Parts: sequence; structure tokens; C-alpha cells
Amino acid sequence: MQNKLLITSFFILVTSVSFSQITKKKDTLKIEEITVEKPYAPTISDAFKVRSNPSIENETNNLAKEKVSYTIFSIPVASTFTPSKGKAQSIVRAPKERLYENYISAGYGNLNTAFIEAFLHSGDKKNNDFGIFLNHLSSDGDVKDVLLDDNFFDSKIDLYYKQFDRDYNWQVNAGMQLKSQNYYGLSNDITYTDAFIGAMDEKQIYNTVYGGGKISFEDSFFTGATAEIVNFSDDYSTNEIRLLVKPKLEFPISSEKINGEFLIDLISGRFKQSYTDGNDVNYSFLNLGFNPNLEIVRDNFTLNLGAKLFYVNDLEHKNTDYYAYPNVTTSFKMIDEVLTVFAGITGDLIQNNYKDFADENPFVSPTLDIKQTDKQYRAFFGTKGKLASNIGYNFNVSHTSEKNKPFFIQNQTKTDGTIIVEKAYEAGNSYGVIYDDLKTLGFFGEITIDASKEFNFSGSVNYSHYTLDTQSEAWNLPTMIATISADYQNKDWFAGAKLFYNGETNDFVIPYGLTSESGRIFKNDSYLDLNLNGGYVFSDRLTVFAKINNALGEKYHRFLNYQVQTLQILAGLTYKFDL
Repeated sequence: MQNKLLITSFFILVTSVSFSQITKKKDTLKIEEITVEKPYAPTISDAFKVRSNPSIENETNNLAKEKVSYTIFSIPVASTFTPSKGKAQSIVRAPKERLYENYISAGYGNLNTAFIEAFLHSGDKKNNDFGIFLNHLSSDGDVKDVLLDDNFFDSKIDLYYKQFDRDYNWQVNAGMQLKSQNYYGLSNDITYTDAFIGAMDEKQIYNTVYGGGKISFEDSFFTGATAEIVNFSDDYSTNEIRLLVKPKLEFPISSEKINGEFLIDLISGRFKQSYTDGNDVNYSFLNLGFNPNLEIVRDNFTLNLGAKLFYVNDLEHKNTDYYAYPNVTTSFKMIDEVLTVFAGITGDLIQNNYKDFADENPFVSPTLDIKQTDKQYRAFFGTKGKLASNIGYNFNVSHTSEKNKPFFIQNQTKTDGTIIVEKAYEAGNSYGVIYDDLKTLGFFGEITIDASKEFNFSGSVNYSHYTLDTQSEAWNLPTMIATISADYQNKDWFAGAKLFYNGETNDFVIPYGLTSESGRIFKNDSYLDLNLNGGYVFSDRLTVFAKINNALGEKYHRFLNYQVQTLQILAGLTYKFDL
């Protein structure tokens, strides 16, 4: 009944409009006022699906239609507008820079400095890739007032092969590095005889050979693994071999992920002598680790709940131990891109080794005591974001507790300048490693400014306050490190500058023939090091470049008695090509 009433009302309305049009034959263009006393306002509830064709009881739809005739009264309008023919505007596209997959870079500078670097690779991008990387840097040194040779060189070669398959990818790689560094840092407080200088063979050569590979899977709980074996040796018959294997798993649970990384770390090394006697120094560790993590990711919030678990077997001393560390981090976006707050507490077991010590300080003696560092925790809190659309920041404070933290300290000299030493590193010109428990309160701040597409600027400062258990100083660790850098690059040329500040450090020196009670603290002054670089792009293939290191010409010491080169200038060119 309601359907009939709705349809009947609709036809009554249509009929009324029709009658009004029939009665009103002439349009007088008058403004009339129409008053609607009760307009029809249908609602959704009034409409229902029609299940059958309704029957119309009223006969209003049979009324005859009245013929309506009308005419248009046109008035011509004069116009002076004459349209012109359209012309298509061409789109000017800047030519794209061609990217070449191989390059050779070479340069030469003062102090007889030679540099060469090359990367070559070939293969099918969809199936495989084979490549080789070469790098060489050498210099005569020529540091003023140095009695021994201070030349050095560093040469590397890396090879790799990659295979891409539908469900997994794998890669194998191998390489070697040969690095020569001299023990030239004799003390200025001792007068050395010509016989002593003539008998010195100050050269030390580090040799690294490695091989390894990695594999990654798609759509599998076993996401992949990496494996590497490294053999490190030197000119004093030292040998260290290390095997690292890291399988990874990942299990999605609802919108979260649980991932875990396993660790197999086996290291074994041997020094042919200790610093105080001729006995061998051996060390061997087997570390088995597991690092489970639960990742919770939301729009403005991330949380990682994890831990690091280790089983350690000291194979040399027949000792075993267990370690557990927290691995909890979180971040929250309080204001998108403006303010993000982050915090966490982490820890780790650090396997110290001869190679890492020699990379950080090439003047260490091949007589080191190798231990593990128990990094109990590092708790941190900070904020990061943007102060403006082009200004970013990152600030955090942290507190770290470490057991058996290693420190470089100068070995006591075995000569008064006349006694010829058996090994070149025994003249007070090498460094050993001592350990102590350390707590560090740290502050880090960084500002980045993207002034334009071509120019960017950044600055950072890292301040640390050290508290030790037995040692009086954190030997050779600066309390402050700061950097300021700026880079500019356009289509044709580029330039950059980096100013590095290293704070004052302390070392402990024991004179010849005396005990540690007679030792005294020596200070290495803080220093500034300004490095500049620039170049001009002649074409997509050819670029010329120049570098200036230690542009301020400072005669600073990175380690006690080891003055660095002053002004260093190097220029060269880079050529890109395809095979």
C-alpha cells in the first residue's frame, strides 16, 4: 500500500507541473514569487525495493499533451576579436646523465703519493654478476725530523660472483690485502747512535686473505646466512684465523615479526713471542650466540624486544662461560618529521682480535694479550627530527658499562739509544694493550642542513666522560671528537670540506730500566685536521679531482711519537665505461 501511495504521489506531482505548463502559454519573463506551503521531502525509509510492477489506478497519465511553440529573438553583436591559430609548445627535456658500470681512478701527489682504484664487473643483470675491485695507496712519508723510514703502502683486491634465482640469491667472494707500516716513532728524549739506527729494520707488513659468501631466500622462514673465513698474519710470524657464520630466521606472527640470528665465531691465533720474554702467546675462543627479537611496528611507534645470548669456550685455558644481554629499543613519533623520541638498552660480547687492533693502531707490537670485552649494557635516550623543512637534528645521551675494555699504551723501551734491540718494535716505538673496567657517560649531537639541492652542511660533537676501575686514565681515548663538513655539487663541478677535531689524549711512558712506579703521563695535544676535495665533470665519462689533506699543515701526533704527514696534495682523474 505504501508503494502505491509513493508512486501515486509522484504522478500527481508530475501532472501538476504539466498543467502549469499548459495553462501558461506565453513567457513574459516576469519575476514571480512562488510560495511552497509544504514541499515534499522524501526520506530513505520511504523507498523500498519494488517486487512487482505496480498498477496505476489514476488515469492522469492519459491526458493529452499540449503542443508548445517558441521562437528565439536574436540580436547581432559586433566583435573585434579574431582568434589566432594555436601552436603546440614543444617540451624540452634535459639529457639524462648516462651511468656507467665500471671505472678507473688514478692520481699522484706530493710526498711521492700514488693512488689507483678500479672497479670492473660483467654479467647478466637478471641472472649473475662477476666483479673485481682494486685499490692501492702509497707514499714516501717524508715526515720531518724522523730518523727511520716512514713510507707506507696499502693494496687490496676483492673478487665476487653473484647468482640470482627465482627463490634465492647467493654470492661468493674472496680477496686479500697487503699493508706495510713502519715503526718509525722513536722518542725525542733519547739520543740514538748511528749503529743503532743502521741496525733497525723498522718495516712491518700485515697480510690479510679471506673468502666467504652469503645466501638469501625469498618467502622462507630461513632468510639467509653469511659465512667468512679470514687469515691475518704479519712479518713476525704471527698468524690469526677466524671463522664467522651467521644464519638468520624470521617468523611472521599476525602483523609482527620474530627474527633470530645465530652466531658461530671461532678464532685462533698465535704470537711467536711476548713483549717481556720469548715465550709464545696463544689464544683460541669458540663463541656460540643467539639473538632473538620481536619487532612491533605501528604508524608512529616501533618496539624491538630482544636479547643476546652467548656460550663461550676459552679453548686455550679450558674455561666456559655464559653471557646474556638486553636488546630493547623503541621510538615514538610525537610530531611527524619534527620530533621523534627514542630510547633503549643494549649489550654485547666483543671478541677482540689482532686484526682489529692493527687496523685501529698499525703500530701495535705482535705480542698482544687477546681477551673478550663484556659490554654489559649501553642505555641511551634521545630525540631526532627536523627543526625546519631543511634542518635535521639528532641528540642523545648514553651510559655504558664495559668489563675488560682494551686501551692502547706505549710499550716500555728496551734501549737507551746505544743498545741494539732484537726486534724493531722494542725501542719504545710500539703499543701494547691493557684492559680495565670502564663506565662512560656520553653525549652526542648532530645538525644537518640541506641549504639547497646543491649544498648541504653538517656538524656533530661527541663528548665522553670516563670512569675506570684501576687505571688512572682512559689511555689514548679522547674525551671529545667533533666534525664539521660541507659539500657542494652541481652539474659540472663539486667541492667539499671537512674539519675534524680530536681532543687531548693521555699515554703512559716508563723510561728505560725503570719500573712502572717511575712512569709518567704524557699528553698528546688536541688537533684540527682540515681536508678539502673538489673536481670538475668534463663529461659522463671523464672527471678530474683534487684532494688536500691536513690543509692546515698541523704537525700533530695521532699516537705518541708518531707525527703525521703535514700538507698532502693529490690530483687525478676518473674514467667511467662499460664493458
